[in-house]
Amino acid sequence: MTRARPTPAPPPVAAPAPPPDDQRAVWELVRRAQDGDAEGFGELYDRYVDVVFRYLFHKAGDRATAEDLTSETFVRALRRIDSLSYQGRDVGAWLVTIARNLLLDHVKSSRYRLEVPTADMRDADRATAGPEEAVLQRLADAELMAAVARLSAEQRECLQLRFVQGLSVAETAAAMGKREGAVKALQHRAVRRLASLVPEGLR
Repeated sequence: MTRARPTPAPPPVAAPAPPPDDQRAVWELVRRAQDGDAEGFGELYDRYVDVVFRYLFHKAGDRATAEDLTSETFVRALRRIDSLSYQGRDVGAWLVTIARNLLLDHVKSSRYRLEVPTADMRDADRATAGPEEAVLQRLADAELMAAVARLSAEQRECLQLRFVQGLSVAETAAAMGKREGAVKALQHRAVRRLASLVPEGLR
């Protein structure tokens, strides 16, 4: 009589790695929000609302649309907060992903043409700068914008999100639909290319 082989035990499921020290406070807010603590979610809102708004305003180019979609992003995030768990990404990247999907839906539904600006240079404060400084600042901006315009569309968007909009690498990766490593490499190439294009006096 053939003895039946014992069924092998399934491999143990590895416990998810805990968040790094610099993110533990944020994930504690997530836990509180998941437990129904409105103040916990409110603190998440306060922490990330500017990041989400800047991303949406950069992509949509319209303040009213960006404000509406920012509100909708956090409404949807509240509905889905129970599904959120630490997977190596920070909460800001999760929120930007929601915002990106809402914006895509908005573009499809309204047939709104999305235009990515080549640069978003702010003028110098003319209340304190004299006419000479203002002229030099405008000249520097024009030369810098000309250099930025010679980058690829992806390189321009990466630099916009990282340095003009102030998004983290993780948030930029979510916004561009790329991996964080790919964004770091893209940023590195863009900065090196820009450095070679900018006139010496502006470096």
